[in-house]
Amino acid sequence: MDVVRVLLSILLPPLGVFLQVGLGLQFWLNILLTLLGYIPGIIHAVWIIARR
Repeated sequence: MDVVRVLLSILLPPLGVFLQVGLGLQFWLNILLTLLGYIPGIIHAVWIIARR
């Protein structure tokens, strides 16, 4: 299941974070990072998935 989340995180970073943690602080932080730059959003999403 983590492989699917990582692939979704590459395509849509907030979706991967949402599937991992729900509508928490990390989700909103990832949306902000994705809006500021797509690559920071991907890095944050993969980090959240790998950490848990």
